[in-house]
Amino acid sequence: MSKAVLAAVGVVLAGSAFAHEGGGVAGGFASGFMHPILGWDHVVAMVAVGLWGAFLGRLAIWVLPIVFPMVMAFGGAIGLSGLHIPAVETGIALSAIVLGAVVALAVRPPIWVAVVIVGSFAIFHGYAHGVELPKAADPLAYSLGFVIATGTLHLLGIAIGLVVRWPAGKVAVRAVGAAIALAGVAFLTGYASA
Repeated sequence: MSKAVLAAVGVVLAGSAFAHEGGGVAGGFASGFMHPILGWDHVVAMVAVGLWGAFLGRLAIWVLPIVFPMVMAFGGAIGLSGLHIPAVETGIALSAIVLGAVVALAVRPPIWVAVVIVGSFAIFHGYAHGVELPKAADPLAYSLGFVIATGTLHLLGIAIGLVVRWPAGKVAVRAVGAAIALAGVAFLTGYASA
């Protein structure tokens, strides 16, 4: 099991994309779609949202992946408005740590608590990309691509999380959660770039 966790962490940490460096001009839909997929900090957090939803069950499997992009859009609007949110990269790294940890520890709070946790982190992810949005050649297409990619990553987490129906699947899902939390620690401490 520990070898699997180490391998997962290695994959997460290899070849990061520097998603929030702000360099270059974003294009349209394809650029928006690829941006979150190439940013490992976003990938692990979005997969964790889907995993946690699957782990929590029927209602959460839909509510968490719907809440995240809705609140992420709010965070994006804050970024577009020019308002400043401090410690955004720290908040994004903490999202991986906390969301990975709740999966690893099999935390089962009431649904409203899970929504507050997921929504709180969505603001940071949305803000980071809202700040970048004005540089997009086609902001609407870029936003659409970004939201669809985020939803796809949630679905990936849900698909992985559905193995919790079997005893060995629960262990595997919790191990993936631990790997995500460790990746978040690496992002937070600077051992890996997002």
